[in-house]
Parts: sequence; C-alpha cells; structure tokens
Amino acid sequence: MDIILFGPPGAGKGTQAAAIAERARVPHISTGDIFRKNLREGTELGKLAKGYMDRGELVPDSVVCDLVTDRLTHADAVAGSLLDGFPRTVMQAELLLDWLEAQGRTVGAVINLQVDDDVLVRRLSGRRTCSACGASYHVDHNPPSVAGVCDECGSAVVQRADDSEETVAARLATYHDQTAAVLPVLRRRATVSDIDGNQAIDRVKAAVLAVIDAADG
Repeated sequence: MDIILFGPPGAGKGTQAAAIAERARVPHISTGDIFRKNLREGTELGKLAKGYMDRGELVPDSVVCDLVTDRLTHADAVAGSLLDGFPRTVMQAELLLDWLEAQGRTVGAVINLQVDDDVLVRRLSGRRTCSACGASYHVDHNPPSVAGVCDECGSAVVQRADDSEETVAARLATYHDQTAAVLPVLRRRATVSDIDGNQAIDRVKAAVLAVIDAADG
C-alpha cells in the first residue's frame, strides 16, 4: 500500500511518519533523502538534478518524479511506501499517480494534516537549536532548563534564520500558493482523510493510525 502524507510545514508530518511507516510496514520515503543519496552516489538521475541546481534552476517536476519513482522500484518499496513531502506540485501529483497506475499500484491512503496558520507560525518560529551540538528545543513545549543554554553541552541555544516569523510566513505563503493545489488532484484520484493536526500529538497519532488500519483492512 502506498501512502501519501500531506500538509503544510509544521503540521507534524515528521512526527507522525515513523508511526505510520511502522504500522503500515512500509519504508518512509522523503524527497530530501532521495536527493541527497543520488547526489552523493553520483547516479545518472543525481547528475541530471545537480546540473539544474548548479545553474541555480529549479529541478523540473519530471526529474523529481523520476527520482521518487526510481526509489519506489527498490526491493523494500515495491509492496508499498510512505511518501512524505511529495508530491508538491500538481504536475508531480499527476506524474506520480499515472506512474503508480501503470505499475498496478494504488494510493491506499492520503493523510492530510490540517493545522491553522497561526498555530503553524507558533510551532515553527518557536523552534530553537543548540549552536554547537544541534540539540533541538521549543520555547513552549521543550525549552532548555536555563533559557538560551543547551542542556546537553552548555552552548548557546539560538533561533535558526529559516525559523524566523518572516521566513515561516513566506514558507506558508508558498505552500498555499503552490502546494495546496495538489490536494484537489489527490481527492479526485484517491481517498483523502483530513486529520485535525491542531490536536495533541497523541490524538493526532491515534486518528492517523485509525486511517491506516482501515485502509489496510
């Protein structure tokens, strides 16, 4: 069973992905991991993507989709996968769904985590990271014992530039302008389950796993 995990940045996709992959017995596949692996290993697809990146151009949807579908042919993913962070454009969605259909595979579940923008801004802009060891904190949910000081190594805890409120707002605007348009495509060609991601993590997890159990049953 192939599963698509969908939602805006900060919705909790990374938090829920491990539980979903374990319950569905499929590998968790993220486009970031695929890109890094192909670039590191110098595969033909990796070289093709690198050419666009070196020229400062966006990697075309067709190349991104080729990278993902190539990963889906690996032995651990032929029976199913959990796709996280993909598809991000309407063309990627159409290419992916067409490829799966041609392979005789279907999307067993699309999990759409819905979270209010103001909650997303608080979640993302509240993140803090140790400048030395990389330990993660959050000003509301997981602050260091001493403000601004890492519990692990005693170094300064800082806000990364991409977690500033201005950058977070820009990321959400990009999501609403570009990625949100993918959802109607998925609704036309698969079963989408909308999950309230504003809830506590455990309640979101229970709702998500109930969808997986129903699809797998």
